[in-house]
Amino acid sequence: MVGAREIEIPGGHNLTIHELDNVYDSLTGRALTGSWLWDSALVLSHWMASSAHLHFPLRGTSVLELGAGTGLPSLTAALLGAARVVLTDVGPILPGLAKNVEANGLGNRVEVRELVWGSVDEDLTQLGRFDLVLMSDVFIDPGEMPALAETLETVCREGTRIWAAGEVRTGTGECLSELVNRGFTVDEVLSQPSAAPSTSQGDDDSGTFAVYNLVLPRADAPRNSPPTIKSKTLT
Repeated sequence: MVGAREIEIPGGHNLTIHELDNVYDSLTGRALTGSWLWDSALVLSHWMASSAHLHFPLRGTSVLELGAGTGLPSLTAALLGAARVVLTDVGPILPGLAKNVEANGLGNRVEVRELVWGSVDEDLTQLGRFDLVLMSDVFIDPGEMPALAETLETVCREGTRIWAAGEVRTGTGECLSELVNRGFTVDEVLSQPSAAPSTSQGDDDSGTFAVYNLVLPRADAPRNSPPTIKSKTLT
């Protein structure tokens, strides 16, 4: 157990986030770093509470987080009035997510579910389609993007907002280009240095964080069009 952190959310709110250091992949034995709180989740949570909700009010909405880790962005959405919030990740991460839901007294509106990107099963279809999908630190491995795209296409409907935050790394552009090649529109809506003490590790970390707004492919959109990633203000 790493311990608990009190995270201040703009608007006078606080969330308790427990981080775990004893969560491992059962096949490889490697530590699952999703059980730690990373800066990109802090950036996304702060942006949601300070400005994004003014453009897209969260009260009464349904929210899904993919690769939720500690669940900070989704828990922030619940504080901002979302009516139904679903946190998803791989199995070993779920006990930590459940602990954070319980620690913040949000169990009446927040549920925790296992979800593996690219899986198409009854459990996934029963989740339904959401008003908002949240992601942080998912643009790392371009090879995972086809599975992520399939999942997004399953849980989103026309008009669903998709907000993703991450540290800008060498592979970030390649990951985003994979999604654009599948017909997604990607708009960068925020770029900033992290405001939090960095938990990032590795030579590939830039210290610059971005938030992206993704839009589902149109039904008539051609695949494999030239990648275009825009920078603009969220509207």
